[in-house]
Amino acid sequence: MSGSEMRTAAYGPLPADTTEDVRARGAGAAVQVAVLPVGSFEQHGPYLPLATDTLVACAIAREIAEAYPVHLLPPVTIACSHEHAAWPGTVSISSVTLHAVVRDIAASLRRSGVEALVLVNGHGGNYVLGNAVQESSARGERMALFPAPEDWEAARERSGVETSLLTDMHAGEIETSILLHAHPELVRPGHESADFVADDRRHLLTLGMSAYTDSGVIGRPSLGSAEKGKELLASLADSFGTYFSLLTADAANVSIASNASIASIASGDGTVSA
Repeated sequence: MSGSEMRTAAYGPLPADTTEDVRARGAGAAVQVAVLPVGSFEQHGPYLPLATDTLVACAIAREIAEAYPVHLLPPVTIACSHEHAAWPGTVSISSVTLHAVVRDIAASLRRSGVEALVLVNGHGGNYVLGNAVQESSARGERMALFPAPEDWEAARERSGVETSLLTDMHAGEIETSILLHAHPELVRPGHESADFVADDRRHLLTLGMSAYTDSGVIGRPSLGSAEKGKELLASLADSFGTYFSLLTADAANVSIASNASIASIASGDGTVSA
C-alpha cells in the first residue's frame, strides 16, 4: 500500500493525520519510520519568504510521504541561520538547542514504537544535524539525514537545473523552482533579475553571508521554473527509496548492505543552500 493510500491531506506544512491514521499505518510494519522536515527562518532575498527552507523541506517530506508509508511530522521552523544575521527577519537557535530538539523527538518516537527517524534538511547551515545522525547511529539507533549532495545532484540533472550545486547556494534556481511549483503564491516578482554569483566563499563561516552578497542572493533564480521544481521533488522521492530500505531492513541485512549505499547516506550533509 502506498503512502498516499494511507494518508489524509496535509494542511499547508502540517500533516493532517489523526492518531488512528498513525495506528493503521504502523500496524504490521517491521520498522516504523518518521520523517522530520528541518528548515530555517532566514532571509532569501527580496522575492522568497523567510520560511523558504522550511517550505522546501516540507515539500520534500510530503513527496516522500506520498510514496512511502512514513509518519510525516510537523517541521522544525527555526534553526541555525547565524550567517544570515545581517538581514532583518532572520531568527536562529543554537546548534546545541537544535541537536537537543532532534534528540528529544527521536527519543519520544522510540517510546511510541517508531524506531527510525529521517531528518529532511532544507538549510545548509544546519551542520549539527550530521553530528546528530552520527551519534545516534553509533548508539545503535536508526536515523538518516536526507537529501545527501548526491541526491541533489541527481535531482539537478534529472530536472534540467542548469546551475551547479556550488553556484546555486542561496535563493537560486533550485529553491525558486521548488517554490514556484509548491507555493507559487509566495514567490514575489524580482527573481527574474536577481542573479548573483559568488563561488569562492571560503570565509563564509567567519564573515557571514553579507561579505559575499548585498541582496542576500547567491545563485541564478532567473532560471527557476515550476516544471523544474516538480521534477526536483520527484527525483528526490525516488532517491529516498534506498534510505527507506536501509532503515527498515533487519540487523543482518543492514550489516551486509552495499558499501555504496551506506557511504552515500552516511557521508551526505543533507544540504541544498546556506
